[in-house]
Amino acid sequence: MSEHALGKAAEKAIEEFKALLALAAYLYICLGAVVLFKSAVLRDAGIHYSIWGIALVKALLLAKFMLMGRMLQIGKRFRNKPLIWPALYHALIFLLLLLILTTLEELLVGLIHGRALADSLAHIVGPTFYQGFAVSLIMFLILLPYSAFTCLGDVLGEREVFRLFFVDPSAAVRNRLAGGPVPPA
Repeated sequence: MSEHALGKAAEKAIEEFKALLALAAYLYICLGAVVLFKSAVLRDAGIHYSIWGIALVKALLLAKFMLMGRMLQIGKRFRNKPLIWPALYHALIFLLLLLILTTLEELLVGLIHGRALADSLAHIVGPTFYQGFAVSLIMFLILLPYSAFTCLGDVLGEREVFRLFFVDPSAAVRNRLAGGPVPPA
């Protein structure tokens, strides 16, 4: 492998790792808020509950699953419609992807630990339909901002969206309104 190709591969790996860390951090914050709420409710009932380590591992795993889905270009339908439709579709497809991959992961872990099938499935979204529906709805709501950000990036370009959210949007907006070039990041 040439030195140039090796440098490109290393650069790509670093970008993917940064994307994994950023997505995992977002998911950990969201899942952490859910864990904090659950801990507070259960603490009032006299039950001590906190699984911060598991939330971190779950955030990393879900982020990896989401990056795999992104790499496979899933959820890219309705791109010619107003952004609400592709964002909702993207969030729904990624929710289904995460449910399927998490189910497979839990079944594999259950098999390794000798758990019954029903017990393994209860680890995914909860032991009852209502808990499963609530977990799925919360996950959909967590995925919606990510999907909106992704769909906006598809329209404007990822670098432009990053600049607008995390750098100085005023220069980019002024230049765009004036018809001039967008300044580099």
